[in-house]
Amino acid sequence: MVRSIFEDVNEKVDTPTPKPVRKSARKEIAVWLMVLFTLVVAMIVVGGMTRLTDSGLSITEWKLVTGAKPPMGEAAWVVEFDKYKTTPEYELQNTGMSMSEFKGIFWWEWAHRFLGRFVGLVWFAGFAWFAVRRKIPTGWTGRLVGVGALGGLQGAVGWWMVSSGLEGRMIDVASYRLAVHLGLAFFILGLIAWFVFELRNESARLLQARRRGEGGLMRLASVIVVLIFLQILLGALVAGIDAGRSFPTWPSMAGEFLPSESFDYSPTWTNFFENPALVQFNHRLLGYAAFLLGVFAWWRSRASAMSGIKRRFDWLMVMMFGQVVLGILTVLYGAPVHIAIVHQLGAVALFVVALQARFEAGYPVEQKIPRG
Repeated sequence: MVRSIFEDVNEKVDTPTPKPVRKSARKEIAVWLMVLFTLVVAMIVVGGMTRLTDSGLSITEWKLVTGAKPPMGEAAWVVEFDKYKTTPEYELQNTGMSMSEFKGIFWWEWAHRFLGRFVGLVWFAGFAWFAVRRKIPTGWTGRLVGVGALGGLQGAVGWWMVSSGLEGRMIDVASYRLAVHLGLAFFILGLIAWFVFELRNESARLLQARRRGEGGLMRLASVIVVLIFLQILLGALVAGIDAGRSFPTWPSMAGEFLPSESFDYSPTWTNFFENPALVQFNHRLLGYAAFLLGVFAWWRSRASAMSGIKRRFDWLMVMMFGQVVLGILTVLYGAPVHIAIVHQLGAVALFVVALQARFEAGYPVEQKIPRG
């Protein structure tokens, strides 16, 4: 407002009240994404149990809405069981299965699908709430929509995977499709985790922190994240063809470094995806490579002046060592369900810790110098 030079300084002038600036809800959105993160982890665990208990083919249809309701009454259970009896898995592997046994595998697959629907509802409700109230920070609408779109794609990929086990003489889902399904789940998980890291900090703080970032360590952490992701894909191939039970010895594989039957399949390229000997060998070898790179990154982090960076790489080293030990135990005991699922949970924790190390290297917290 322009004021006259002849205006009495004691004269009261009505100054228009500025319109309140609508603040974004970065912290609240981060909490919502953390809920989604927890649900996706639950999805991965239940999905792992579904695979380990051979339950994934117990529901032979994909009904997005009506499929949310489980069989109600004995007649409905008989209908579902009759549908399962037409599958190759039942005809070639589970002939004579009782109704109680069928219910056992049915509930695992139903729980997995129910969780998927619930994740979708939580995403939609949260996004709508923040969008209607115009609380989404600038530039974040597309990112949050992307999370929901990937979740929808994951549902489609899940049915694409299940349908592969209902065709021909397949008694399991195709391992390739299982790897795509699990890989997409971890990609979504990593994306949500990274968004949470960003949203828990104000934009100005991130801009300042980036100037203190250590590019070399961030690049090393990036490579480690990629190797862990590839290792997860290999783990899906191992699970898909039950390769984890093929060679219950360590450090050798039935007395050999590389099993002699590793290239018995034809054409040759199929050995890398379908031959239990080579698939498990590759999973072991990539695990060793990731671990050694983790040791190198940890050693490099010792030179950092930022205590936060050192602490994150300490945790990365601890988790990598723990996951290697879990992997060895899984092999030695023939991949029993309880150890195998803990190994899968270890992969989730390691993946997130590696992302945290990468974030800390790129956006380190300002270190306060204690007063003497």
